[in-house]
Amino acid sequence: MTPQLLKIATTFLLGGLVSLITITNPLSKIPLFLSLSADQPLPDALREARRACVYAFAMLSAALFAGVAILQLFGISYGALRIAGGITVAILGYRMLFGNGDTMLPRGRGHAFAFFPLAMPGIAGPGALATVIGVSTELAELGSPLQQVVGYAASVLSIALTCLALCWVLYSARWVSRLLGEEGINVVTRLTGFLLICIGIQFIGSGIRSFIAGA
Repeated sequence: MTPQLLKIATTFLLGGLVSLITITNPLSKIPLFLSLSADQPLPDALREARRACVYAFAMLSAALFAGVAILQLFGISYGALRIAGGITVAILGYRMLFGNGDTMLPRGRGHAFAFFPLAMPGIAGPGALATVIGVSTELAELGSPLQQVVGYAASVLSIALTCLALCWVLYSARWVSRLLGEEGINVVTRLTGFLLICIGIQFIGSGIRSFIAGA
């Protein structure tokens, strides 16, 4: 692999991983998962966690590959998508920093909760989908097909690693909840919210640059 391809792979792998881990905020999913699985035996709860992560991986990967086609279908520019995605991410970050970032998620219990509400909108929510589609616009602007292949492979790997991390956290939900306590999870959520605001502003700045370059 040439240095340029290695740089592309590293950029999209690490950039996608950091962005997705930050925006999905695995620790914030612990209260939701514990609430939904409270009346289930542990094996059944863990099965739902696995299925939720598989569903989330499928949805985020589909958004990565179909994102550009959807934008072209509706005539949405890359710059507009990045700005809209940045605003969405920043708003979610604001809610996590100053309020409850997961207040939109239902808290009801049920035997089958892997797809809704755990996978969507719990994991693959508006912010995560906007982030992945934003990455797809950056991939579409790479210079050569080989660079795009490397970029897509690195991005898919970042999605897979994010879902694996989420699965591990959900598997360890009861232990992590006891270890950190409600206050510890709250602190992590606030810090993550601040990082999301920074990522959202970065997306907005990238979108504005795209608008200026295309003017």
